[in-house]
Amino acid sequence: MTQHQHETVRLPLTGDSPLEAPAAWQSLRRGCPVATAEFPSGDKAAYLTRYEHVKGVLTDPRFTRPTAADPGAARVAPAGAGGPVADGSSALALPDRGEEHQRWRRRVGKYFTAKRMTALRPGMVAMAEDLVDTMTAGGGPADLKAALGFPLPVFVICEILGVPAADRERFSHWSDAFLNVSRYTAEQSRAAQEEFTRYMSAHTAAVRENPGDDLLGMLVRDGRAEEDGGLTDDELVATGMGLLVAGHETTANMIGKMTAMLLADRALWEQLLADPALVRTAVDEALRYDANLGFGTRRYLTEDIEIDGESLPGGTTVVCAMPAANRDERVFTDPETMDLTRSPNPHLTFGAGPHACLGQALARTELQVTLEVLLRKVPTLRLAVPAAALPRVEGLLVGGLREVPVTWEERSA
Repeated sequence: MTQHQHETVRLPLTGDSPLEAPAAWQSLRRGCPVATAEFPSGDKAAYLTRYEHVKGVLTDPRFTRPTAADPGAARVAPAGAGGPVADGSSALALPDRGEEHQRWRRRVGKYFTAKRMTALRPGMVAMAEDLVDTMTAGGGPADLKAALGFPLPVFVICEILGVPAADRERFSHWSDAFLNVSRYTAEQSRAAQEEFTRYMSAHTAAVRENPGDDLLGMLVRDGRAEEDGGLTDDELVATGMGLLVAGHETTANMIGKMTAMLLADRALWEQLLADPALVRTAVDEALRYDANLGFGTRRYLTEDIEIDGESLPGGTTVVCAMPAANRDERVFTDPETMDLTRSPNPHLTFGAGPHACLGQALARTELQVTLEVLLRKVPTLRLAVPAAALPRVEGLLVGGLREVPVTWEERSA
C-alpha cells in the first residue's frame, strides 16, 4: 500500500465539540487532499477530503466497500473487536459489485418510489406525533434520541419489511452489534448475526407462503414473474438484514444530530418556526452540515488510479470523507455556515454513483416528518445541556450522539 510522505490522521477525526467539524478537514483540503488515515486497527488507508476526489471515487463503478476477500484491505477494528462489518468484511450475502449488484439494486429500488414514500408518510406522522406526545407527557428534560430518534426509524423499517413493530428492541440490538466496533466482542457480534439470520429466515419463509404489500412481498411476487425466479431465499434474508442496518441506526442518529444542530443556534429554530416551508431545504442542509459521520465511507481499489497527481495502486483502501467534501468551498458558497435556504445542495451524505443510498428518499421523508411534528407540537423545544456537552457515541462506524437531552416550556392548562 502507498505510504504518503505527508500528513497522517487517526480516525475517527472529531471536532472540538460534537457538532463541530474537525479543523484538519480544511487544512487537508487545501494542502494535502490525498492524506494517509490510520484506523483503530493500526491499518492505513488513503484519505480524501475534496469534493471532486470523493465524488470521483464514489461514482467509479470499479470500486466498492472492502470485503474479507480483498487482499490487503485495511481493517477498521483491532483483532478480536466486534462488529461483523467492522473488519471490512460484509456479513450480508448480497452481490456488491458489477451487474449482479446493479440487478439487485434495480429490484429493491422499485420499492422506494416517491409514490410509496407519500403513502408511508401519514403512518410516519401519526407515529411521530404519538412518540412526541409520550415524551412531553413525561415532562422535561427528556432524551430526544431515545424518545423519538430511535423508535421512529425502527417502526418504519418494521413496516417496510412487514415484521411486528413489537420486535423493534431486538432489531435495535442486532443493528448496534453490526455497526459498533468497540462495544461488542467478535463472539457477541457473531451471535447477534446468527440470531438475526434465524429471525429473518423464518420471516422470509412466511412471506414466500403469503406475500404482502411490504418490500419482501413485492420481491417475492416480482420473482415469480421472472425467468430466473428472482432473489433467492439467502438474498431476501440479506436484503432484510441490510435494510435494517442501513436504514435504522443512520436515520436514528441523524434525527438527533439534525435537531441538535437546529437548537444549538436558536436563530435557526426560530427561522423554521417563522417559515415551516423551509423544512425540506433545512433537512438537506443538516445532512450537508453534519460533521459527525464516523469513519467515512471506505472503497477498495481493484486497480491503480491517480488522484491529484498521486498514484494509488490497486489493493489500497480509500476513505472518502463525505462530510469534509460537503464543506468544500469550491462547490458550496460559505460552506461553514448552516444556510436553511441553500438550494441546490449537491451534498454527498447519501453517497453517489452505483452505490448511492437506496433509501435516501425514505430517510429524507422521516427527517422532514420529524422536524414538521416537532415544530408544530413542541415549538419551545431547546437543548437541556450546552451543545459542547452533548455526549458522542463511541465506536459506532456511522458516528452520532449517544443522547440528545431536550426540554421545553410546559403548556399551561
